[in-house]
Amino acid sequence: MNHRQSLFGVALDPLTMDETVRRCLDAVQRGEQIEIGMVNAAKLVNMRRDPRLAAAVAGCDLVLADGQAVVWAGRVLGVRLPERVAGIDLFMRLLAAAETAGVPVYLLGARQDVLDLMLGRISERFPALRVAGSRNGYFEDSEQGEIADAVASSGARMLFLGMTSPKKEIFTAGYGKRTGAHVVHGVGGSFDILAGITKRAPLLWQRMGLEWFYRTLQEPRRLGKRYLTTNAAFLLMTVRELIHRTPSTPPSGSANRSH
Repeated sequence: MNHRQSLFGVALDPLTMDETVRRCLDAVQRGEQIEIGMVNAAKLVNMRRDPRLAAAVAGCDLVLADGQAVVWAGRVLGVRLPERVAGIDLFMRLLAAAETAGVPVYLLGARQDVLDLMLGRISERFPALRVAGSRNGYFEDSEQGEIADAVASSGARMLFLGMTSPKKEIFTAGYGKRTGAHVVHGVGGSFDILAGITKRAPLLWQRMGLEWFYRTLQEPRRLGKRYLTTNAAFLLMTVRELIHRTPSTPPSGSANRSH
């Protein structure tokens, strides 16, 4: 059993990708429900500014380090997180597992044209996957209950939310259980990547923790300021936490003398 680790006051599950996939498949087999929360540097910063987002993430059954910067900050602060579990990689692993096991899935999010492109790509890559249903991510808060009921009626056992924060976390917190899905996983911009609308950073950039920079190069106007401000705030959070945790050194000459 992996005991949760606390980083910046947030309880994280120190799981590898393989362990996470196994936990999700176990939940489907047992008929249990797992709501997955993913945190990166930007989200940890935003959780401090948005109590509703913080509460939604804290209520998830699994909270995983989606960003490499989170894993690195953990190492600096003595918090053991074995590896980054990227949301899109977990999404792909679960789609493959669902295809093999015959588990029906529901895909909720993105614009309708992007969703249609992604569904086409998924059918090519996972031809035997059972897609129980899909819907675009543009809906009013008042429609959340109706959408959750549609997911439940579809019989889907895994629900993937291709929506931005905090919308996906708030939907999961408020309506995840009502969907009847055994695994609820918010995958952010993964639908856009699978549809071929945006490119994912090369593996070397991912390993260096520069995926955010690669995305900024693709959408500088939309993402530039956001990433610069949240990354600076995350660095400051890490430094402050390190200072807070480091025991102060006694002033010179204050040591006990035995004469």
